[in-house]
Amino acid sequence: MAQTTRIVLASRPHGEPTQENFRTETVDLPEPAAGEALLETLYLSLDPYMRGRMSDAPSYAAPVEIDATMVGATVSRVVQSTDDALSPGDVVLGYGGWQTHSVEKVKHLRRLDPQGAPLTTALGVLGMPGFTAYSGLLTIGQPKPGETVVVAAATGPVGSAVGQIARIKGARAVGIAGGPEKVAHLKELGFDAAIDHRAPDFAEQLAAATPDGIDVYFENVGGQVWDAVLRRLNTYARVPVCGLVAGYNATSLPEGPDRSGVLMATILRKSLTVRGFIQTEFAPTQTEDFVRDMSGWLADGQVQYREDVVEGLDHTVEAFQGLLQGRNFGKLVVKVAD
Repeated sequence: MAQTTRIVLASRPHGEPTQENFRTETVDLPEPAAGEALLETLYLSLDPYMRGRMSDAPSYAAPVEIDATMVGATVSRVVQSTDDALSPGDVVLGYGGWQTHSVEKVKHLRRLDPQGAPLTTALGVLGMPGFTAYSGLLTIGQPKPGETVVVAAATGPVGSAVGQIARIKGARAVGIAGGPEKVAHLKELGFDAAIDHRAPDFAEQLAAATPDGIDVYFENVGGQVWDAVLRRLNTYARVPVCGLVAGYNATSLPEGPDRSGVLMATILRKSLTVRGFIQTEFAPTQTEDFVRDMSGWLADGQVQYREDVVEGLDHTVEAFQGLLQGRNFGKLVVKVAD
């Protein structure tokens, strides 16, 4: 009988997740039933949405149950398969979560070509983060040549793709990131302007970088970044809301006056489009276009990507904590096995 070493949710975090909220254990796995495969995890994706899944507050997806394996996309090697569609040694994209091995339904797996793009890209620029950027920006943001597109968390896998796709579509790309090193990287990626949100004069720098205002703001962060952006939005600006990572660990509402009235008045006065989305809603109609376009952009160098690879499942919790604090630089991936 196969075994897996897994990280389970031991308790629900209050504020920032701690090591005590998780437990590592080794357990037996069931034999693969008909239509299933036993997989060995090679790479595990870490993404901000996982913080929401640790909470039992109402959300777009069910929370992770206490004592259940933490969720996450994985690149895995097939060890055993009861379905002729896969053979031992095949490499697949699945959803095995924070563990060394898993048993998954073959119909939910996608075979990957180890001779094609690096396998980790299936978790990043050619996977869910890349598709999130592509579908959210082009469907909701609809950038036009000459417009200004601003994106927060711009060195992350979603934000970096947003800015580069915006430039491909003829728009100006303004990236917001944390720290001089990340700002410099945005310039290497070809962003027209890059701003450090930690700078004391951040709002003034944003105004200088957007002299004609902001036509599209791809929201990944919220908080003080959103406060500065709101004042710069043009009439008919579009705001795809992908994430609000600045508030994921919040335990109470922010202090100060209620500013929801200002927000609603601005939406009305400027005819803004503010639309939240989950990338799965676009998958049935846009996946084929995404794979074709993004593969081509990568091949001809119009889109570049950066990865932050952490070695070992035992470093997963620490890496995830760093992700929520903005310590990662690029797409965060855990290498679980060779």
